[in-house]
Amino acid sequence: MTERRSMTIWTKLFNHRQLILILLLAFLLRLFRIDNPVLDWHSFRQADTASVTREFVKHGINLLKPTYHDLSNIQSGQDNLAGLRMVEFPILNGLTAIIIKFLPFIDQVLIGRLISVGFSLISLTAVYFLVKDISGQKIGLWASLMMAVLPYSIYYSRVILPEPAMLACLLVSLLTFNRWLKVGRWQDYLISLIALIIGLLLKPYLIFMAPIYLSLGITQQGKAFFKNLPIYIYPFIAIAPLLLWRNWISQFPEGIPASDWLLNGNGIRFRPAWFRWIFYERLTKMFLGWTGLLFCLPVLFKPYKKPEILVYGAWWLGCLAFLSVFASGNVQHDYYQVLLLPIVSITLGVGIVRLINFLIPKIGSIKTKVLLSIFLSSSLFLAWGQIKGFFNVNHWEYQKAGQAVDQLIPADALVIAPAMGDTQFLFQTNRRGWPIGFEIQDKIKLGATYYVNTSQDDEVKMLESKYTIVIKTPDYIIIRLVEK
Repeated sequence: MTERRSMTIWTKLFNHRQLILILLLAFLLRLFRIDNPVLDWHSFRQADTASVTREFVKHGINLLKPTYHDLSNIQSGQDNLAGLRMVEFPILNGLTAIIIKFLPFIDQVLIGRLISVGFSLISLTAVYFLVKDISGQKIGLWASLMMAVLPYSIYYSRVILPEPAMLACLLVSLLTFNRWLKVGRWQDYLISLIALIIGLLLKPYLIFMAPIYLSLGITQQGKAFFKNLPIYIYPFIAIAPLLLWRNWISQFPEGIPASDWLLNGNGIRFRPAWFRWIFYERLTKMFLGWTGLLFCLPVLFKPYKKPEILVYGAWWLGCLAFLSVFASGNVQHDYYQVLLLPIVSITLGVGIVRLINFLIPKIGSIKTKVLLSIFLSSSLFLAWGQIKGFFNVNHWEYQKAGQAVDQLIPADALVIAPAMGDTQFLFQTNRRGWPIGFEIQDKIKLGATYYVNTSQDDEVKMLESKYTIVIKTPDYIIIRLVEK
């Protein structure tokens, strides 16, 4: 019996050996600068996420009252001296904190990045099996491969953000939901529901993906889908924890960052600039590197498969609704488009396979492979030109100053680390405090005891003439806010 099970496992692994190679390639690509400090692209958002985890490690895990390093009123408009961080439910931070406690000899930032990489590999696997069920193995492999190698995907698969976990939850939920519709196993129903609950708690805008579930139901069961009672229970259970969480955090407005502007705060929705930023700057250049757009065109070729039209069309519809509703947020933050990664990769997979099937009878296998290699490599190369700067650290002096603070001042000290409100510098100090200067006396009254800066501006000159200098180097200065 044991031998049979062992043979079954090895047989399954052999049947999916190409997927395993894709996962191995994806893992290796995501190791690029994996040991970077939280000072690369969108480090302010990464720092805020990572600091919730760090506070859990320091003070214990309290999922109902997560805190972080920023005590200022910048994000919510209200003083936040408790450092409350009431955004996504901090289940990912809690998980990361537990792993950090078990592995104290590994850098916390590295663990956070590797966890994101792990979730991205789950996403790649789920994309493969979901697309395999709908479009066949070839398209499933190509979709997974595209998601593995797109430079945008590589970068945002190793950031300390909720997005990699959110995406994994969505794709696992869709995969198991589809399996439940086909086979009827209640384990799949429960896994799908739990994954969606967690995904919504991480990012509520997953609700825009509802059309995909509906299209899967129609594809698998037709009219019978609407007579299935568990279908009607599913959305209510899925959204209930999110509603409870939103109701809970409403009691702590000082910990909720302002977010209304994400919808259409600058009035950009459907204006020429919106179309340019979303469809040209992001999708055409950043995702596809211009030439990759050619692989999307064969999607328009006939004949169509009904499941592909319904499911992938619904997927694009949900994404377009998300881009439209959160118009300002999607223009302002390119990491919002992580939600589009699966359907962009699937579209590429469908297009590539259709293009191959179209070209081989006309020009032969060798010429087809050469053309495919040229266009695919040029797409990835040009897209890499858009993304490679994301991996750069532009403020190594922040890390040097932060390390000095960590060595020279008490662990419970509150610090002022001015970076025009950007919390990446404050995170490097491993202390709580304020990411902006000005009104120093007011901050001292609120508990600030140290000031650190990497520039020599007028504020620094005034403070060093009045207060005690702990250390001063060409790269940074640390001042104890006690008069000489």
